[in-house]
Parts: sequence; C-alpha cells; structure tokens
Amino acid sequence: MPHHTLYFAVFNSAHRVMKAEAVLKRAGIPIMLVPAPRALATDCGLAIRYTSDSNDLVLQTLSAGETIPETIYNQLDPTRYEAIWTGDSPAATAE
Repeated sequence: MPHHTLYFAVFNSAHRVMKAEAVLKRAGIPIMLVPAPRALATDCGLAIRYTSDSNDLVLQTLSAGETIPETIYNQLDPTRYEAIWTGDSPAATAE
C-alpha cells in the first residue's frame, strides 16, 4: 500500500475552515476536519487534513470557492510540519 503524506490546510477563522470543509465535501474530495496540530500556527484551532495526492484538487476547488487557506503544511513526522504553500509569505518549518 503506498504511503501518502498528510497535508493540513489552516485558515484564519473558524467560519472559513467550515466553509472550506463544505466546499471540499460537496466536491467529493476525501478530507477530514481535525483539531490543528499544536505545532501549527492557527487562529481557529482547526485544520483540514487530506493526503498529498489530493493537494492540486484541494487548491483548485478552494480557489474556485474563494476559500483560500492561510497555509498548507505537510507532516514530516509526528511532531514536525513544513509549510509547503502559503497565501502571502515564504514557507517555513514548524516544530
């Protein structure tokens, strides 16, 4: 079974993360709304988790729905995350 990296999309408000969840589920993309890992900077405490193979589709769908995440992180290991996409600043590693 292939290993897929987990990605976490974080937003700047609970309203935006809930809207993003609805847009993605309506599009049939397999995602899960989860508590944001402690290492991630998030204002609302929630994140959308999905696998790396869905990343392009997630970004396209959220862009079309005008619900762009603040940052998308990939999980390097259980406690480390790397910002791989950000709406307005350079990516950084979170630990």
